[in-house]
Amino acid sequence: MFKSALVYRIASDWIPPSFAALEDGLARNRFAPCGPTDPRSAGWVEPRGRENGPLLESVGRQLIFSLRTETRAVPAAVVKASLDERLQRVEDETGARPRGKRRKELKEEVVIDLLPRAFGKVSTTRLWLDPDARLLVVGVGSLARADEAIAALLQAFRDIGSELPVSLVKTELSPSTAMSQWLAERDAPAGFSIDRECELQQAVPAQAAGGADDATAARSSDTKATVRYARHSLDIDEIVEHIEQGKLVKKLAMTWRDRVSFLLDATMILKRIEILDVVVEGAAGGDRGDGDDGFDADVAIATAELGRLIPDLIEALGGEIEADSVSAPAAPGPARE
Repeated sequence: MFKSALVYRIASDWIPPSFAALEDGLARNRFAPCGPTDPRSAGWVEPRGRENGPLLESVGRQLIFSLRTETRAVPAAVVKASLDERLQRVEDETGARPRGKRRKELKEEVVIDLLPRAFGKVSTTRLWLDPDARLLVVGVGSLARADEAIAALLQAFRDIGSELPVSLVKTELSPSTAMSQWLAERDAPAGFSIDRECELQQAVPAQAAGGADDATAARSSDTKATVRYARHSLDIDEIVEHIEQGKLVKKLAMTWRDRVSFLLDATMILKRIEILDVVVEGAAGGDRGDGDDGFDADVAIATAELGRLIPDLIEALGGEIEADSVSAPAAPGPARE
């Protein structure tokens, strides 16, 4: 159900719209494949995968959404080759090679001409909203993809005259600081065990971090000293020495109560989530449901386990910091472009 998860908090004074109204908001942005010259299309699809089914599913008061995105891109090498041919043809005809604005226009024409032959790449993002716990979980492994999904969901709410005030969950301790402490002290937080994988990276000096723009920071991150351990015991002096030398833990494999394993990263994204066999086998004697391809059972198991794991993780990170103001990405909704 969820292989990755990024957690958002919904404002405590939020009043949910009716189920029917929200279904209507999603239907206004139902997914449609890219047209011949569309580089991208996004919209809502049926969480159960049944054509013409509902776009919103509720299982035990847990709301499930599915956002589908299709992107079509022409390989850069193909664009360059076609553009060079067109530029040469114009130069042969006019005696001058197009530059500046005219060259840009020709490149755009090339891309439009080639798009109908480009293969589409389709991806689906699941979102889970728990109205009682005021949590929204986006099943992605990056902040950029989460922003797109959140923006699409906000648009669905706006379309029905409602709002969804959400913000990323923030904790007293950053994940990097906490993970570094756990490894340095060789002591996992209550309810968690540390597995056999981690990544450490040299911390950015405060003065360098403060004066760098995003591009510079990204390049700096790519060149910083990085140490990775895989399928290796982490209870060793070598890791403690790395931390004492200024490296911070960026990724750490963990297991929660012998029920869910995952990889926690520095942005508090849970990756490679795996609900362990003991949970699946113990759920209703392994009954996956009758006639629904196990959808209800999968939702019930995933939301129940993650619904208990997330508060424990927040507590392990020192508790949640209440947001002063709740905000979300102001990007366009999932309309075809």
